[in-house]
Amino acid sequence: MFKKCALAFLFCFLAATAQGAVRVITATEDLAWLAGVVAGELAVVESLSAGDQDLHMVEPRPSMVVKLKKADMIIKVGLDLDMWMDSLIAASRNSKIIYGAPGYVDASVGLELLQVPKGKVDSSMGDLHIYGNPHYWLDPVNARTTTNNIVGGLCRISPGNCAIFKEKREQFLKELDKKLLEWERKLEPFRGSPVVTYHNSWVYFAKRYGLELIGNVEPKPGLPPTPSHIAKLIETMKKNNVKAIMMETYFSRQGPKSIAQKTGARVLVVPSSIGGLPQIKSFFDLFDYIADTLAGALGKKEG
Repeated sequence: MFKKCALAFLFCFLAATAQGAVRVITATEDLAWLAGVVAGELAVVESLSAGDQDLHMVEPRPSMVVKLKKADMIIKVGLDLDMWMDSLIAASRNSKIIYGAPGYVDASVGLELLQVPKGKVDSSMGDLHIYGNPHYWLDPVNARTTTNNIVGGLCRISPGNCAIFKEKREQFLKELDKKLLEWERKLEPFRGSPVVTYHNSWVYFAKRYGLELIGNVEPKPGLPPTPSHIAKLIETMKKNNVKAIMMETYFSRQGPKSIAQKTGARVLVVPSSIGGLPQIKSFFDLFDYIADTLAGALGKKEG
């Protein structure tokens, strides 16, 4: 049922516009999809970034400012991951979506954050986020909190439809609970399995499903791997019999492929967001793909 609007986007867009729907601009495709699910035809939702894009590298464009000028509500990932959006909001001069306004939503509010740095933080530590690791949407359970934040914003800007937003969220949560059980069953046999990732973006997913992250291809977040780091990582992988290297679709595969050849691990190129691959059109598609790909790699018998 959640794919219907995606299959008939133009119809939904025109219908929503005709009904005077609220305009929602999000930082990511994931937030756009979730907002679309809980708002239905009562909102026109658009993401400023694409699902196959590194969120650290989004380039602000004048066309984005135009979209924000017309927005009734914005939804940010938060935790400084989408700081590029702040300058766009300021340039739009739209008082409805500035920090503290009814139309400003930070989807991270209320989450249990991981890897919140302690002590002094400086550039030598790489692309470190001072409020905690921002890749929280990769734990699908966190969609409960993010959709609650989204509904809160929708109710502030369109109070007359608040009951509808809440009901649609409840419908989504029922479907989510079913899928959570399915993903848990699929990945349960691999709890404790050692995994390497390219970027430090899978900590929430790993905690949810009991994976042991023993290293990243990047020596520090956002920094390219050095020969010495790669050598140490290969040694660690051999020692721990690592079978999988997880990486997003937008990173170079050259380094991971070289590591895989020397360790026997498989490189798993997986989307981290909706739209990361052409066939990933929903939140459920995303985690179906990740779970299936990972289970296939970890469950493959050697030899």
